[in-house]
Amino acid sequence: MSYTVFREAPPIIREFLNYIGNIKGRSDLTVDEYYRDLRTFFRFIIKDRGLIDEDIDIDKIDISCVDIEMIKTVTFSELLLFLNYCKDERENNASTRARKTSTLKDFFNYLTVKTHRLSYNPAEELEAPKKGKKLPKYLTLEDSLKLLESVDGEFKERDYCILVFFLNCGLRLSELVGINLSDINSENMLTVRGKGNKERTLYLNKACVNALNEYLKVRKINGIADKNALFISRKNRRITNKGVYHMVNHYLEKIGLGNQGYSPHKLRHTAATLMYQKGGVDIRTLQAILGHSNLGTTQIYTHIADEQIKKGLDANPLSEA
Repeated sequence: MSYTVFREAPPIIREFLNYIGNIKGRSDLTVDEYYRDLRTFFRFIIKDRGLIDEDIDIDKIDISCVDIEMIKTVTFSELLLFLNYCKDERENNASTRARKTSTLKDFFNYLTVKTHRLSYNPAEELEAPKKGKKLPKYLTLEDSLKLLESVDGEFKERDYCILVFFLNCGLRLSELVGINLSDINSENMLTVRGKGNKERTLYLNKACVNALNEYLKVRKINGIADKNALFISRKNRRITNKGVYHMVNHYLEKIGLGNQGYSPHKLRHTAATLMYQKGGVDIRTLQAILGHSNLGTTQIYTHIADEQIKKGLDANPLSEA
């Protein structure tokens, strides 16, 4: 994959982004986050060093001047100042600052260890801010059914199938958008490409198969740019992340859950939570379904159950006695 979308970035950053995407196998969304983080960092450096008129908006600073010679002069203190700036001026939360820290560490590690352009890594001792544990947000079973019942319009079969796949398979947004017709075999097994291009196989249950069959009856065949793409947009192309996001948000608004922090990723959380709490799926099986490489990531769903138990006990009229 060639990230020509970043052609305005300095060559040294473009090289790193290609390494992250092509060699490390990170998703397009992750590569885009890396780029935005590095662009913000070097804009901060340029402004903080007085290399540009102080009246210029930091978010409009051109970073084309960034090269290896400038990068060699970056200090640990400037990295700390940048993270403080992100906290105080940009009001980035701990999670966002932790991501920026990771980006900087990966970038300077690449230049130091992989390409040996730097003899000193200023980000080596950089520590990420601690993130408070946050339980994932999800729809209740009742809300999930309402969401499915709300589907209508010209693309109702497609939209319904997408929502059913999210709520039954726990797919990531990028995984759903990337599904090809050839990824589903005659035994209703779906091959999914997750983070790092790791593949896993999921069984399509009855709801998924029924929704898929109804959609395939109306899915366009002629004039499609990517004939193997399962989900097709209004423009006869593979549907995009943005297109799915807006579609999901449209139906959430219809059932009164718009602008409440829900998103396609929250539908993944919903699937996982319902499987664990209502379906009795054990944590190891859930890990395999979701494609988590670390069991600790999956265990957040056990914390949801613990929290609900706590709330139930606190609701007892005798809890304050």
